[in-house]
Amino acid sequence: MRILFFSLVIVMMGYGIAMPVLPFYIESMGGKGIHYGLLITSYGVMQLLFAPVWGSLSDRYGRKPILLIGMIGLGMAMLLLAVSTKLWMLYIAQLLSGGLSSAAIPAAQAYASDSTDEEERGGAMGKIGGAIGVGMVLGPGVGGLLASTSLATPFYIAAGFCVLTFFIILIWLPESLGKEHRCQATEIKFMQVKGLWQALRTPMKFGLIVVFVGIFGQTIFSSIFGLYAIERFNYGPEQVGAILMAMAVMYALAQGLLVGPMTKKFGERKTIQFALLGGAIGFGLILLANTLVTVLLAMGTFILLVALLKPSSLSYISKHTTMSKGKAMGIAESYMSLGRIIGPLWAGMLLDFNVFLPFISGALFFLVVFMVVMVKSRN
Repeated sequence: MRILFFSLVIVMMGYGIAMPVLPFYIESMGGKGIHYGLLITSYGVMQLLFAPVWGSLSDRYGRKPILLIGMIGLGMAMLLLAVSTKLWMLYIAQLLSGGLSSAAIPAAQAYASDSTDEEERGGAMGKIGGAIGVGMVLGPGVGGLLASTSLATPFYIAAGFCVLTFFIILIWLPESLGKEHRCQATEIKFMQVKGLWQALRTPMKFGLIVVFVGIFGQTIFSSIFGLYAIERFNYGPEQVGAILMAMAVMYALAQGLLVGPMTKKFGERKTIQFALLGGAIGFGLILLANTLVTVLLAMGTFILLVALLKPSSLSYISKHTTMSKGKAMGIAESYMSLGRIIGPLWAGMLLDFNVFLPFISGALFFLVVFMVVMVKSRN
């Protein structure tokens, strides 16, 4: 587990390094907000399609081979981004990244499940999330600094991190799923739309809607913030990287320290209501911010509150599901993927009309959902 944790920190740091640079990369090739939205969306679509497939393949062939595919796939995508000179090359890189790198997280979670008993499993899953969080906190700041030499440099460094992680796993990580425990008859399925729709007729409907709302609203902000910072404030990669790094810290703090005590004291519904209203206010604060300090404060407030939605809604789903918890979490992940697909596309289209429109729409969206939840709670 320590080797797996270290590997995920490295690879997610590599992914995080590339994040603050991509908006500038797109702009240098003549791209606009819609292109950035489509690039992020294409990654989400490939994840939605292939994550269940890789999870099933890891049941059949073991966790380690699938982890290796995920690491080398992300490395190849980062290298292709580094050498890209046209927008179409960026799309190929994102599709490759979404399709292959989506093997890593399901395999890592399955590895943690194999390696722990039931009492330790929750902590192991938390460590997987912690490793991803640590990498995403460290990466953007480093990426912003590296971009001062060349916009391609962070992508080369990210590819190097992926190769390093590949060899760490190949040499030191033992296989967690013995051949005698593998499922040779595992059915390989892509996303099933019918199953997602039917899940809305179950008691966990409220949680599924909220988890989609949370990810959709969060990606409206995160997917186009780099381009917004360029257009409104003329920020460079260093400032965007610092802001994304601060965003990751606030996200980790909310999920690690706030959500547990809040749901315990107020329950999931009230925590969700508070987060929805806070998200609407946070979008408004981002629009009013006009200096680096006020931008950081506004962004921190927004992320701190919106980050409460995902764990609160997942907790609600786990308590109200009528199916196995694993299947319920898989369906919830699909709804989050839909948010990651639709949010960036929506934000990118609006950004091309007006730089403020994505945030205005986000504020209105959260406010409307908040009022609907309030009315439903009283009935």
